[in-house]
Amino acid sequence: MRLSNRTLVVGATVVLTAAVAVTGAGLHLSKSLAGFRQSPKELVDEIWQVIDREYVDATFNGNDWRAVRREYLSREYATPDDAYKAAREMLEKINDPYTRFMDPEQFKSMQIETSGELTGVGITITEDEETNEITVISPIEGSPAADAGLNAKDVIIEIDGTSTKGMDLNEAVGMIRGPVNTSVRLKVRRDNQILNFDIIRARIEIHPVRHSLRETPQGKVGYIRLVQFSSNAAAEMRSAIREFEKENVVGYVLDLRSNPGGLLFSSAEIARMFLRQGTIVSTVNRQGVSDRLQAGRGFLTDKPMVVLIDGGSASASEILAGALQDNGRATLVGTKTFGKGLVQSVQPVGEASGIAVTIAKYLTPSGRDINKKGIEPDIELALTDAQRESLTRDDIGTDKDPQYSQALVILRERIAAGQQQTSQSTTP
Repeated sequence: MRLSNRTLVVGATVVLTAAVAVTGAGLHLSKSLAGFRQSPKELVDEIWQVIDREYVDATFNGNDWRAVRREYLSREYATPDDAYKAAREMLEKINDPYTRFMDPEQFKSMQIETSGELTGVGITITEDEETNEITVISPIEGSPAADAGLNAKDVIIEIDGTSTKGMDLNEAVGMIRGPVNTSVRLKVRRDNQILNFDIIRARIEIHPVRHSLRETPQGKVGYIRLVQFSSNAAAEMRSAIREFEKENVVGYVLDLRSNPGGLLFSSAEIARMFLRQGTIVSTVNRQGVSDRLQAGRGFLTDKPMVVLIDGGSASASEILAGALQDNGRATLVGTKTFGKGLVQSVQPVGEASGIAVTIAKYLTPSGRDINKKGIEPDIELALTDAQRESLTRDDIGTDKDPQYSQALVILRERIAAGQQQTSQSTTP
């Protein structure tokens, strides 16, 4: 499957702020040939054509897609809003929460989000494929949602007192987003607990890469926390690695916890910085055609590394973690990842709207399909509820963080083993 530079390929998650955006495994923007001097009915037909041409399942999840076209083109649409409503109804028939229509406001918001500029509460949500519940993938680090204490896997059961049972994801998005300095109340189910969160919406400045130098008995270690695969993530990662290499670090801890994903090509570009060669990820479309992204350019370091993952590590995070794990490049520490292995193409339709359509699934280099399964860590270490609640944002990546401390132990072992091997190979 060849991906043009004019298409936005994304994974299967939805970022919720005052704006909404699709994020996960990649992004492709392609200009609509129509340019939208269309009628509302032509917009509905254009959306139908996109699904007919590109949707990953040729059976359209058991729907007679041609009959759907006849049904919706037999109607009359007086306004664009009529067409928007029809588009959403039509896509609901596929029963794929990640294939969705975005009106002009939502589409613009998605484009803003991938540039790393956000306003809102800062949570990444999805509609659970089995239960249809609105579920938190992860809060964005430093966002109002994160500061309020929302966690990955929290199920949103009410928004400002309105039940989310049977609620469409777009409707939930519309209720949660809103102007800066306004509030929203979210009632969530966390395991057997019911919790309420009053969150003040805010402007969220996202720098996807945060890094610092750590002193250890074995030498300097580079700690990198990657919070999102936005358009500037690769550049910031490259800068951090080059800075660390000048400091002669002996190893790296890469922290992907609560990273909901982002751009596919950002993930691949970052993987290439740590992989001299090998497959990064393969995607398979409905014709069974596989396309592989390979390492081989942009390589920066082969120092030992450990990657931290958890249930909030999704989509593009899983691509990177899977590539490093399958190529034997890094040891994964933490808990199983979220399990989003679908690829979407996001493209404009009509005048200023957009559509996200699932076009493929992705496999790790060894051929693992991790959708709904996640990636298992090499070393499993879960935080207790008490540990999770006691950890502040400032504690992440410090000695107060049990998973980070374990990562350092594993990294020291890898560094020592490498130093011993080097010593043996140079002994006359």
